[in-house]
Amino acid sequence: MHQSPSSLLILNGKRSDNDALRLAVRQLRDEGYTLHVRVTWEYGDAIRYVQEAASLGADNVIAAGGDGTVNEVAGALAQLKPASRPCLGIVPLGTANDFATGCQIPTDMEKALQLAVKGRAVPIDLACVNDERYFINVATGGFATRITTETPAKMKSALGGASYVLNALLRMDMLQAERCEIRGPDFNWAGDTLVIAVGNGRQAGGGQQLCPDALLNDGLLQLRVLSAKELLPNVLQALLTGSENPNMISATLPWLEIIAPDDMIFNLDGEPFSANHFRFEILPQALTCRLPPQCPMLG
Repeated sequence: MHQSPSSLLILNGKRSDNDALRLAVRQLRDEGYTLHVRVTWEYGDAIRYVQEAASLGADNVIAAGGDGTVNEVAGALAQLKPASRPCLGIVPLGTANDFATGCQIPTDMEKALQLAVKGRAVPIDLACVNDERYFINVATGGFATRITTETPAKMKSALGGASYVLNALLRMDMLQAERCEIRGPDFNWAGDTLVIAVGNGRQAGGGQQLCPDALLNDGLLQLRVLSAKELLPNVLQALLTGSENPNMISATLPWLEIIAPDDMIFNLDGEPFSANHFRFEILPQALTCRLPPQCPMLG
């Protein structure tokens, strides 16, 4: 007798009152699927739940939340032994949902949950930073980092991804260059930068295409650096529209290092990480993820 796949859904506690998701869970259970639900309260809960999923022999772990929830679940999955590593599914419930949006995962709860349980499982890459932190989508440093970390929660709740754009316009006084050196295979650059993006995925900050050519399964990271040799209006245009700019440095690399005289903050899928020396490294095919057939970020 064929046994339906079992899944453990990790739901961000801030979204636990979502009636549409509750109904979607009930519908799948009525179809005969085993679906455990766990609700997070604080950082670290998702890691414990991923370990529980492995001990249960679950086929899928579903991250129901925003980019931060997806980040925590993906990083926890990467630390499991490959033989016991469930497939990642995603139900977008956050403010920006940059990774899910870039992958064209449905926002409808029923469709998203059906995809997370039954969809096509494909191998995807994951990025590791300093051998201790992970990101599945984009790491950003510089002006973009300050904007996303300091956008008020009430503004994000009211406006969604547009809140980042509005906050950027309101906080142009924060625009300040940071000096660093970036090096990788056959690549070396040093200077003052306003924005650094390292992408496994493509968009961050509520829909800004910071790494428009990144692919999830090519074994490479896309680096995009906006140098400080630019006039203010052009900086804003490049940051918010993703338009090409003569002072935008781009490269695709399996790894890269960023060294700065002072500590810098990088947002790893929105989660801040501070250091003055970063090593970004791609982990090819580290996870399997259930993605739609039309996902544009697969090569």
